[in-house]
Amino acid sequence: MSSYANLLKTRGVGRIMAAQLVARFPFGMLSLAFLLHIEHVHGSYAAAGLVLAALSIGQAIAGPLTSRLMGRWGMRPVITGTIIVCAIAVSVIALVPMTIPLTMVVAFAAGLTMPPIQPAVRTIYPKMVNSKQLTPLFSLDASAQEIIWVVGPVITTFTATQIGTVEGILLAVAFLVGGGAWFLSSPELGRVRIPRSRKRLGAVLKKPPVLLATIVGFLLVAACAAIEAGVVASFGHGGAEAGIVLAVFAVGSLVGGLALGHVGIGPWSLAQRMLVVFIGTAIAAVSLNVWWLAIFLFLAGVGIAPALAVMFSIVSSSVRFSETAEAYGWVGTGQLIGAAVGSALAGFLIDAQGPTGAFIVAACLALVGFLVPLLGRRWHPDLRGRDASPIPDTEPFAAVTS
Repeated sequence: MSSYANLLKTRGVGRIMAAQLVARFPFGMLSLAFLLHIEHVHGSYAAAGLVLAALSIGQAIAGPLTSRLMGRWGMRPVITGTIIVCAIAVSVIALVPMTIPLTMVVAFAAGLTMPPIQPAVRTIYPKMVNSKQLTPLFSLDASAQEIIWVVGPVITTFTATQIGTVEGILLAVAFLVGGGAWFLSSPELGRVRIPRSRKRLGAVLKKPPVLLATIVGFLLVAACAAIEAGVVASFGHGGAEAGIVLAVFAVGSLVGGLALGHVGIGPWSLAQRMLVVFIGTAIAAVSLNVWWLAIFLFLAGVGIAPALAVMFSIVSSSVRFSETAEAYGWVGTGQLIGAAVGSALAGFLIDAQGPTGAFIVAACLALVGFLVPLLGRRWHPDLRGRDASPIPDTEPFAAVTS
C-alpha cells in the first residue's frame, strides 16, 4: 500500500485518476440503468435488450474512431463535443416517452458519442510517471476502475429501485457532465499531444496483444454485466439485497487488484486471472441465496481488476505512442460493448428461464474469457523485468554533413 501511496504523490496522478473515474462512471451505469428503465416502462427485458444492442453498435463505431480523431483535432475538442451530444441523447431516453424503435435510434446516438476518456487517460499516464511506475499505475487504475464497472451499477440499482429509473439515468448524466468538466480542466490534456497515426484505422488490431486484450476485455465485462442483471432480477426492485451483493462483488475486485498489483506479468497471467473469475461465477450460479452469491461473487471479483491490469500493460508495451489512443479505443470499445451485450443476453435469458439464466450466461462468458488467453498465450508478452511503456515513435530527420 505504501508503494501505491507514493505513486499517488506523483504530481497530478491522483487528480487525473479521480477526474477520469468520475467522468467514466456512466459507462458502468448506463447499461443497467437502461435495462431497468426500459423494463419498467415497457414491461420486457427483451425490449431493453434491443435498446442495449443499439447502444453497443454505436459504441463499437465510436471507440476507435473518436480516439483516432484526438490525434487530429486534439483531446479537449473531441471530448467536449462528445460529452455534450451524449448527455442530451441519454437525457432524452430518460425524460421523453418513446417507442422501442425510436428509443433504439437515440440509444445508438448516445453510444456513438460516448466520450473517449479511457483512451485519453491511458495515453497520458506514460508521460506522467517513469517506466518502473507504469505497471503499478495500471494496476492501481484497474483496481479503481472497478468502482466504475461494479460500484457504478450498485449506485444505479439503489437509485433506480429506491427513487426511480428516470433518476437512475439522470444521475449517470450528472456524472458524465460534472466528471467530464473536471477531466477537461486537467492541465495534462494541454501538455500531452497525441501524434497523428500514419496507419489506417484498425491496423493496430493486427498486433496480437491488442486483439487479445480487446476480446478478453469484451468477455470479462460482458460476464460482469450479466451478473449485475442476474443479481437485480434475483432480488427484485424493492430490496437492498441486490446493492449489497454487488458491493461485495466490487470489494473482491478491489482486493484482488491491490493484492496482485505488483505480481510479474508472464504469458499465463491473463488466463490465470480469468480462471478465478470463471470459478467464482460458475459456483455462484448454483444458488440464488444472498449469502451464497455474496461469497462466490467476491471470489469472482478477485480476478477482475488484476485481469484488466494485465490487459492495459500488454497493450501499452506492444504499440507505438502514436497508436496508444486508438489501441485503447478498441479495448475500451470491447469493454463497453461487453457491458451492453452481457446485459442484453442476460435480459433474454431472464425472460426465458428466470434469474438463474443470467448467471449461466455470465459463467459461459467467463469460461470463454479463460480459454481465449489460454489458447492464445503465445500472443501474450512476457513483461517480467521489462518496461511496459509504449514504443517511442521515430521521425525521419535530415543529417547534417560538412
